[in-house]
Amino acid sequence: MSNRRSRQSAEVSRITDDQIIELVSKLQQLIPEIRNNRRSNKVSASKVLQETCNYVRSLHREVDDLSERLSQLLATIDAESPEASIIRSLIM
Repeated sequence: MSNRRSRQSAEVSRITDDQIIELVSKLQQLIPEIRNNRRSNKVSASKVLQETCNYVRSLHREVDDLSERLSQLLATIDAESPEASIIRSLIM
């Protein structure tokens, strides 16, 4: 009976080709590298996923860099100031 349940849940969780195409299209619109490309209609799903991963990695690096810069700024100001409170809230 558990085998039957796992098959049923697998069937329910399957995604259709149309859903994949729609999701790839949405990603394509979100990724600047692809969105700004004049021939973006002809980009493969693989390329969209690769560029999405690259974009997410670059966003992570940017967040890390901004956090580091905020930490450095925090070290240069009075720890009890309202500005320090704002910076601490941004870092946390």
